[in-house]
Amino acid sequence: MRPVLLSLLLLSACSPAHALKSGEVNAGGQMYAVVTIQPGQDALRLYWQRPNGQPYGLIGALKSDLAKQGKTLLFATNSGIYAPGLRPLGLHVQAGRELVGLNHARSGGNFALLPNGVFWIKGNRAGVSESRAYERLNISPDFASQSGPLLVQGGRLHPSFNAGSTSAKLRSGVGVCAGGPGQPSVVKFAMSEGAVNFYDFARFFRDTLGCPDALYLDGSISTFYTPDRGDSQLLAYAGIWGVTK
Repeated sequence: MRPVLLSLLLLSACSPAHALKSGEVNAGGQMYAVVTIQPGQDALRLYWQRPNGQPYGLIGALKSDLAKQGKTLLFATNSGIYAPGLRPLGLHVQAGRELVGLNHARSGGNFALLPNGVFWIKGNRAGVSESRAYERLNISPDFASQSGPLLVQGGRLHPSFNAGSTSAKLRSGVGVCAGGPGQPSVVKFAMSEGAVNFYDFARFFRDTLGCPDALYLDGSISTFYTPDRGDSQLLAYAGIWGVTK
């Protein structure tokens, strides 16, 4: 057997089954943490409550409970808006069960900067859909959470975003993006490493990551967990998106 072929076989045998990739991307002088996930291949799940009904809240608590089940947390980040008591304020679907329904509020901060939307997973498919359009899809997702505003919808930036806005904060979001020639779409979570406005953050998803649809998750309280980055979580969350192996 040729040495090169042997090396490739050994590499394939040792490669993990998951497709998750994480790293940093520089766009316009701003650094972003980006995690790329393949639905159906990576075990992306949405978490909220322990079996006793109490919220996990902290990523560290979720990580510890998963470890007791023999699972390793590869990535975690906050989902959408929530109320005191760590209850999601928008749609929350977990393991096929709708625990909180869609929120059609027209006031209340960034969430009400319409249109807002839903990030959902169904088997090996994923999507970011405007909230009312999501209702019409009638897809019964495995996992879904609602947040807002939509950053990008069908390749168009949110109409309220202003290129010259001085409202700059750390921001996090999720997009469903091109997976490469002949490849299925992938999910990309991104968080700015510094302060950016909505316009620049939305353009990053569309123009740099290649995401025609993307959803804002949260601002300065957001965090990304990977084994390399560790857990810099500041506050407890209601919904936590996580990937395990």
